[in-house]
This record gives sequence, C-alpha cells and structure tokens, in this order.
Amino acid sequence: MTAKSIQIVEVGPRDGLQSEEKHLSVADRLTFIQKAVDAGVRRVEVASFVNPKRVPQMAHAEEVIAALPERDDVTYIGLVLNYRGFERARETGIKEIGCAIGVSETFNQRNQGAPIKETLDAWKKMAKGAQEAGMRAQMTISTSFGCPFEGEISSEAVVALSKRVAEAEPIEICLADTIGVCVPNQATDLFGMLKDAIPDTPLRAHFHNTRNTGLANAWAAMEAGVETLDSSIGGIGGCPFAPRATGNIPTDDLVFMLERGGVDTGIDLDAIIATSAWLEGILEKDVPSMVAKAGGFPATA
Repeated sequence: MTAKSIQIVEVGPRDGLQSEEKHLSVADRLTFIQKAVDAGVRRVEVASFVNPKRVPQMAHAEEVIAALPERDDVTYIGLVLNYRGFERARETGIKEIGCAIGVSETFNQRNQGAPIKETLDAWKKMAKGAQEAGMRAQMTISTSFGCPFEGEISSEAVVALSKRVAEAEPIEICLADTIGVCVPNQATDLFGMLKDAIPDTPLRAHFHNTRNTGLANAWAAMEAGVETLDSSIGGIGGCPFAPRATGNIPTDDLVFMLERGGVDTGIDLDAIIATSAWLEGILEKDVPSMVAKAGGFPATA
C-alpha cells in the first residue's frame, strides 16, 4: 500500500561528499547543509567521525558540528564506526549517531577494519552509551543485497544480523544496497521479512543507483512498510570501499517521484534542484540527477 507521507534523510553532506575528488571547505559543507534544511529536509547526515587519513573529505567533523545552527525541528546525524568515533561524536553534543555493520565478513573488515563480531560488540556498547547520553542511535546494515567481494548475500543472514542489532534497541535499522544490485522484488521481500522478524523496529532504506534500479527499489521498499528513505542531493556519492559503487539515489529524482505519486515529503523540489546547480559549481562537474537536468513537472501556459 502506498504511504501518504515519508521521511527523507539527506546524506549528501556526508555519504555524498566522502567519495568526491574535490574536498569541500567547512564553509561550503555548512552551506550545503543549510540549503538542504532550507529546502525542508529535517534529518541530515552532516559528518563522519572516522580517521581523516582514510576519508579526508570528512576531516574537521567537530568544526562542522560546532557551527551548525541549533533547531528543534532538525536532526543532525554523525556517522561513527567504532567506540573512539562515538566518543568524538558525544563530545560534540550531536543528537544522533548512525553506525554501520556489514553482512559480508570481507566487506566489514575492509570498511570497518574489524570482524563482524567485534563490530557488533562495539555497536552494543555505543548504543548503550548513546542512550545514557540522551543521544539517538541507529544502525545501517551494509551489503544487505550483495557484496563486491563475496557476491550473493542470503536474506536469512540479513534477518539474523538485524535481530542481533535490534537487541540494542536502535531507533531504526537501515538496509543498504552498498553496490547498487538490488531489484524491486528483492527489496519488497527482504523488508517484508524484516517487518515480521523485528516488528517494533522502524525501518529505513539506503539505495545506490549504480545499475539504475535505485528509485524503483525505493518505491518498493516504501510499499513494503519502510518509513524513511536515504538520498543525496544531485545523486552524488557512493562507497569509497566498494569498487564501482557509484551514486546514491538523487534527492531531486526521489522527491519528484514521490510527490507526483501522491506521497508527501515536506521538501521543496525547486530548492533541491537549485542546490544541485550550486553543487555543480562547487564540485566543478555535472551531478547525476536527471531531474536536476530536466526540472520538475513542466509549467503550463
């Protein structure tokens, strides 16, 4: 059944920028975040508390967060991959952390630098610490639909890991199509299984448009009961530790599809398109979004 409204998490300022060759200044990153908020986005990934030697695009996380305007209606999210990252995040006063774990052992070791068991133990410790500090904690399960190193990922493995993650009471669990191989019926089936396995845990979906199926997957996930979708203005980004995993689904294209389909997002499409144009100037290249190029629904005479 089609939802009447859905929440969009804007991941461009973090997941979008982390793969870009050009490193944006703190000032430009703050402008990017503000433009997303001005367009109506109410949850934004703003920083990553990882070693800047590994992801230099995400350096100066503390400086970015310190300069963010405080708003009761906006939630800023920081990515943490280990307990040291959590401690850094906690010190900034950010209200929500996003964590990540891979279903694939190989991918988890390359992305997190640790085996799955160690990452799971760290997650439980971080979730407890976040709750004690009054912070929201959520988890993204990477390679849920396929792995660049191990290939096929079984739905049963995703469900089993999700149940273990849910033991720490995250505010939501997100399934990520890290390499962009998911197709709509797979999204429908897997999220349906999760709704049955962890019915009290809200679900989020993170799709990449690597093989041009991301938007169809987002609609299928929504119809399967997913309450929140990730996207990136202009469609920038991808995973730097997954070969050829280009392109988050564009916020521009997602908002156009949802709003035309009768699903309220609370987001101003024209403002998002204008932000994509701004990004093209800052990044000195075209963005992947099709709606950024074509515009919204044509005005009539």
